Amino acid sequence: MPAPKSERLLNLLIMLLVQRRPIAKERIRELLYPDSRPDAFEKMFERDKDELRSLGVPIDIAPIDPLFDDEVGYRIPPEAFALPDVELTNEEAAVVGLASRVWQHATMAQATSDAVRKLSAAGIDVDLDALDIAQPLLTAEEPGFDRCWLAVCERNEIEFEYRRPGDDAPRTRHVQPWGVVRYSGRWYLVGYDLDRADERVFRLSRVQGEVRLVGPPGAYDVPTDTDVRDIARRLAPPSATEHAVLLVREGTGHTFRRAATRVDVGVDGPDDRTRWDRVELVRSTMGLADDVLAHGADVVLLEPVAVRERVVQRLERVAG
Repeated sequence: MPAPKSERLLNLLIMLLVQRRPIAKERIRELLYPDSRPDAFEKMFERDKDELRSLGVPIDIAPIDPLFDDEVGYRIPPEAFALPDVELTNEEAAVVGLASRVWQHATMAQATSDAVRKLSAAGIDVDLDALDIAQPLLTAEEPGFDRCWLAVCERNEIEFEYRRPGDDAPRTRHVQPWGVVRYSGRWYLVGYDLDRADERVFRLSRVQGEVRLVGPPGAYDVPTDTDVRDIARRLAPPSATEHAVLLVREGTGHTFRRAATRVDVGVDGPDDRTRWDRVELVRSTMGLADDVLAHGADVVLLEPVAVRERVVQRLERVAG
């Protein structure tokens, strides 16, 4: 059975990225497309290469033996694939720090490990340092995240049990997923609800049990110009807000400062390496713990006490 398209593309990307020298097409077929017929392999391989190139991945074609040019191979040069040095402001770095959590997801980490293990077992000389330029670092704790993400990539219809607040029991929902997005500290599935014949947003933490893939891949098309983040903002229920008080190191915490209702400068802080400011603001508690932790030792949350306790608990787990 052929591997799903998303898994196949990831495996091809990793295989070509870790090569120290070009790898022959037939060898690629043996390792990544073992169950495909020659004609089917040619079509899939060309489509997969084109898709990676459309995503900005440079794929070099070069002779396998530098002394002879009768057989060519494929490789992704790490130096061409890597991003140039990026300089970020403190505020931009904080945003990147929050976004980076998604790629630490176990599914992608396992897929990367599996691909490298297959290459090593086959005797391929791999350059593991090349993977550092695209190292995954994002987490999603909701059990349904894996299947929803896969369904979005493959355009599979899905069904799952969903329990809304106030319902006595979960209800089965049938959805064409358009995207998975994080909004107000929560993961949401955005898509077309087949039962209600309209676009809907589902909070993944309310999905009960397993998300089931229904039907073949490519079963539907996402409407043109769909903005899943805008839909999530429009349809997701508003979250409650609370008064938050933080100690923020001088010159940091710009995200909090911009939304502040009051800032007292030069207050006592947890250390004397720099000056500290007391920042007060009103905001949703969803994602507040994540935002505070993303600033490391530069931000200390004082209120709300419940959120502060969650921050402390997470830090204690890391320290332990």
